[in-house]
Parts: sequence; structure tokens; C-alpha cells
Amino acid sequence: MKDVVVVGAGPAGCSVAKELAEEGYDVVVYEKRQEIGAPKRCGEGLSSSAVDNLGLDIPEYCRMQSMDGALVYSPNGDSVRIHSDETVGWILERKTFDKWMAERAAKAGAKVRAKAKVVDLLPENRGVVVEIEGERKKVESRMVIAAGGVESLIAKKTEVKDQSDLEVVDSGYQYEMVNLDLKDENKLELYFGDEVAPRGYVWVFPKGENKANVGIGIAGDLDETAKHYLDRFIENNERFSKASIVEVNSGMIPVGGLLENMVADNFMAVGDAANQVNPIHGGGIREGIKAGQIASEVASRALEKDDTTKEELEIYNHMWWEERGKSLRKVEKLREVLEDLDDEDLNYLAKKLDGQDLMDFTQGKRLSKLGKLLLKRPKMIKSARKLL
Repeated sequence: MKDVVVVGAGPAGCSVAKELAEEGYDVVVYEKRQEIGAPKRCGEGLSSSAVDNLGLDIPEYCRMQSMDGALVYSPNGDSVRIHSDETVGWILERKTFDKWMAERAAKAGAKVRAKAKVVDLLPENRGVVVEIEGERKKVESRMVIAAGGVESLIAKKTEVKDQSDLEVVDSGYQYEMVNLDLKDENKLELYFGDEVAPRGYVWVFPKGENKANVGIGIAGDLDETAKHYLDRFIENNERFSKASIVEVNSGMIPVGGLLENMVADNFMAVGDAANQVNPIHGGGIREGIKAGQIASEVASRALEKDDTTKEELEIYNHMWWEERGKSLRKVEKLREVLEDLDDEDLNYLAKKLDGQDLMDFTQGKRLSKLGKLLLKRPKMIKSARKLL
């Protein structure tokens, strides 16, 4: 019998597997994709503050381009420039970053297996049924940890997670493009507006040498697809006319619905499988790795006591909410308010806010400033009060 089965070899799953393996526990990680890290499911950005907080020493070969800020565009074309004289983050190459994370887990002692699809849980969550090369087998374990992303089948088989709610799930579509005319190879580009991306935004994340991820996230319940809006944005911008598409990615992006409970008997959920993302920009790398670190601490203590009941594992809920959940809840309130803004409101805010304001807002800080500005918009008074 294994100590722990981790379902999913993304950053969250590999984080928890590494930590538990280093504690001496027998851990196996199953990844349904035949290549860890591919296809990628995000814009690949990670802030330097997150890297420091997580204690990561990311190899240079995983970092495609350093970032020193962003250019944020309102519907009428006005922009807010965010700039730092220092590196504030990187655009990663997820195909190499995720493999590096998996290698760290493997070198710590975890057994990692790609192209291994977990199709069911064993009774009382004491293991899984996994399909490898067409053959199904039962793998018993003391605990199961779901880290298989927003569509996590395993999390939905427990009391932890219901079927995805389209109100808190965005639809994402992205091209990796080359021969692209970038405005600034060290700055993110973000475009907002109902015509551009309803309840979302278009991003251009430079990856060096006139290459970038060009993607979109929009509300998941719209009549038109994310691809439709992204294609229209590209067609309406001359600077994309000579660019080529070398990779296409799509998927769901949780942007809210933070879970109060992420555990069951002998079971935990981490990362996108537990909706642990930043509700404003949908970024989940930092949140997944941090959740994995917290979950491993709780799981290790429970395994040592030979008590992996829900009651024993619930400390994970409390620890995560204290360290990340409360802050992300504030960001979620901000997202709910922003959804009520029309293009006229966004244009107004672009004239009133600066780069530091935007940086603070995405971290749930100084939201009262935004609330006070919106109080000056009569139709936004009710929404503004949520931020005060």
C-alpha cells in the first residue's frame, strides 16, 4: 500500500509530492497527459515575489523572458503603464517548468508516471483505479490528493467539489505566436472592454525574440466562443498581420468559487482542483504550489498519527484560508465589482488610476481607493460599497 497517491503532475501535485517524499513517505504521482507540461494551460507568467515566497530556484532554461511591468489598455485605447527598474516576474516555458517540478518530486523519492489516467476512487478514498496503456489496476493508499486541474474528476467524486459552475469559470483560448511586433518585450500587454473580452481581458505575454503568448479569458456562459473574440482582436490589429501561430491552447479557468472545504476522509484537493487561483487574472501557479506546501505539512502530520480522517485534515482548510484564502476573497469581491463596469466606467478609471494602484488591486490591497472612485459614478454606488 502506498502512503499517498497524487492525481495530477502540475505544479500543485508535484509540490505536495516532493514535500511528502522528502519526509520519507511512499508517494506516487499519476498524470493523464503523455507529456508533463503539454499542452500548457496558461499564459505562463509568474511574479518574482511569488518565486521568493515559494522558495523556488527556477533554472534559467525554464525562464523565457523577464518582465519589468505592464501596459494596461482601457476600451478607448488609453493606457496605464506599470514599470519597475527591477525584474518583477518572468514568462516561463511551462513544458520545461512543469517537467522540472516533476523531476524535483522524483528526485525527492516520489514515483511519477505520465500517461496514467486515474478513473475512479477506491472505497473510503483509500486509493485509486488507474489506467495505464489500456490496462486498469487498483492502487491502494492511505490518502489521495487531487491535483488534476479545474476539471478534476476525482475531486468531483467526493464531497469536496460540485460540477463546474459557469458563473465562476472563464473560457480561455491562446495562441503562441512568432514574428510578432511587440510594444515592449519586457512588459505584459492587457486589453479590457466589452467588445474585446466580455468579463475578461486579452493578454500578450512576451517570450523573447518577437514571440509571445496571445490569449483571452472571457465569461464561460457567453454565446460566442473565446476563440471568436481572440481571432477578432488579432484581425483588427495590423501588428499581428505578419505573425504566425505555432501553438494553440484552450481550456477552462476558475476565477472564483473559493472552496470553504477542501478535504474529506483520506482525501485533499489542491491547486485548480480546489479553485485556488487569483480571481482577477486567473493565475494559478503560485497558488497551486503554495497549496501543495500547506497540504503536505498537514498530510505529513496526519500520516504520522495514522489518522487521515476529515477531522484531522481540516486544519488544511484553516491554514490555507489564513495564508491565501482571505486575501483571494478580497480579490474575488473586486472581480465581482469589475464585472458590473461598462466600457465608460473602465475609461473613467484609466484616467484616475496609476500602475501601483493596479498592482495593489490584484493583490487585494487598497481596494477602498477604487471604491471611493466608483462612488462618484451614481450607477456604481451599490457595487462600490462592497470595496469600502
